[in-house]
Formats: sequence, structure tokens, C-alpha cells
Amino acid sequence: MNLRDVAAHWVALHEAMGLARPIASEVEYSEAQADVEELVAAAEGDDASPLWGLIGVAGDRIRAYEARAHPWPDTATPADVLALLMQEHGLRQCDLPEVGSQGVVSEVLAGKRVLNARQVMALTRRFRVPADVLLGAHAEPDAQDRGGR
Repeated sequence: MNLRDVAAHWVALHEAMGLARPIASEVEYSEAQADVEELVAAAEGDDASPLWGLIGVAGDRIRAYEARAHPWPDTATPADVLALLMQEHGLRQCDLPEVGSQGVVSEVLAGKRVLNARQVMALTRRFRVPADVLLGAHAEPDAQDRGGR
């Protein structure tokens, strides 16, 4: 395959997914999310699939749009974010096996326990949110130091 062939494929990708420009609207945002879901389904089970590179590029566009159009409040703690996600998805504490038992979820929401790396990664995959909002990158420093470690 020569450069001309690669360029033709890039043009086709851009026309299909808009990869060469930022997402500009909620409609494009929804379409980009659907594209990524379709690509993930196509690559599922093959960790070496070259589709993961394309998923990464498309995901970067989605994250850039979210940062512009739907930024997380700078004062939100991981517990605040989790509570908001639960509310948006109509979930109860018992609906979060990624975190643990209902008691563990309650402790996280009360700020008595922090999420560990496994929990953060599982929630990131489930809700498609940046890990830093669940790690407390936007929270005040002492919010992460509450007990429960």
C-alpha cells in the first residue's frame, strides 16, 4: 500500500467518522460514541486488534468535546461524581458490583473510603468517564485522605 492508498483510506475514515476535525455538536458527539461502541464490539476479544488504535483516536475526540461541552466541576469529589453517575443512570448502591457490597458503596459515598485502582478502572469502563474524576484529581487534597484505606 502506498501513500496515495493511505490518503484515500484516511479521507474515507474522515467522511465516515469526522476524525480530522473536532466534534462540534451533541449530535456529532452521540454519533462518535456510537462509532466507538461499534468499533469496540468489532475488536472485542482481540487485544492485538489494530482497531484499538482507531478507538483511541476517536476516544480522544470524544474526551476533547466532553472537556469543552461537559466539564466536571473543579470542586467535585470522587464521591460526588459517583453519586451523580448513580443518579443519572438510575442506580442504587446495590447496583455497583464494580465497587463492592452496598456497605462499601455507602462508605465511598460518605467519604469514609476512597476508590481503589480496580474500582476506578471498572467504573471508568462502565460509565465512560475520565479516571481522574474518580481519583480525585479535581478534589481538594484532604478529600482523598479521609479514612478507609
